[in-house]
Amino acid sequence: MSLKIIPKDKMGAFVNNLIGAYRVVGPKEKGPQFAFGTVTNLDELRLDYNTSILPPKKQLLPQHEPLFRFDAERFETQPILDEEPTVVLGVHTCDLHAIRLLDTVFESNHVDEHYSARRKNTILIGIECLNPCDDHAFCKSMGTLTPPSSGYDLHLTDLGDSYAVDVETEKGAWLIVNYAEARDAGDDDYRRINTVLSEKWPRFPYKLDFDVGELPALMNVSQKSPHWQQLGEICLACGSCTNVCPTCYCFDVQDKVDLSLTKGKRLRLWDSCQLDEFALVAGGHNFRPSRAARQRHRFFRKGKYQTDAYGLLGCVGCGRCARACLVDITPVKTFNELYRQRTGGARK
Repeated sequence: MSLKIIPKDKMGAFVNNLIGAYRVVGPKEKGPQFAFGTVTNLDELRLDYNTSILPPKKQLLPQHEPLFRFDAERFETQPILDEEPTVVLGVHTCDLHAIRLLDTVFESNHVDEHYSARRKNTILIGIECLNPCDDHAFCKSMGTLTPPSSGYDLHLTDLGDSYAVDVETEKGAWLIVNYAEARDAGDDDYRRINTVLSEKWPRFPYKLDFDVGELPALMNVSQKSPHWQQLGEICLACGSCTNVCPTCYCFDVQDKVDLSLTKGKRLRLWDSCQLDEFALVAGGHNFRPSRAARQRHRFFRKGKYQTDAYGLLGCVGCGRCARACLVDITPVKTFNELYRQRTGGARK
């Protein structure tokens, strides 16, 4: 819609104004790492973070979420919806792409009312990544180094003494008008932005040996690859990879009943396709019993299934799963190995 400039000495007032009007969630220090959490004062916010332990998706799809209360005696249910106005501030571009996928999954076809209620009351403010998070990040290869075409309200780019603010929605424009001291961007500002973004691009290396557009086809011809068995032999089935993934959305549903056995809550909790019991069904049959089969399923979800269903890749190149894996199973090594098996070597 428009481009605004907020001087850095005015950024504190903008954030404090938001804190006074919304629940503000952003990256905060957690020991030597960073985690998204509720920000109560400006000093807690770290927009210069490299990456977060868990993705900001947890604000839209909580790890532990009550869905409704029930009274079995009266045959009554009461939905529990989180509609508190919230600003999620400082979302990296890869995570913006991940949230775009979650929006597509939960708000098309059968709309998830709990996700939808939270999403409608959430304003997303992204921030441009000017340096790679670390060696595990491969966002450039996955096409997520720049923001998606939609799905966020404001996007910040650090210009040194100020932030350029890309205003994408009416919600974002309303925030700028009511809470920020900002000016319209001029010709010099546009030149500075172009310089910053052009200098950023070569800092991010390509990690895949092939174009990501080939990934769904590559997965399709890799169903019987021996590599899945190799991964299954070292996988610990701990579920760490899926717990930190910004695009995984599998969940379990449990009922918690009080001592009267008549009242309680139904809860939604994160689950993982890598756990032994995930595919266990009534009668004791497990339709994905081996770790090799579960690893194959996970990578097919990232590289093919989501594209088939929604037209969006299920991996955004954040590298969180690679950081979390204790046996060094990574998307980059896996995808490149499948490509090597098909071509006999890396593309030059």
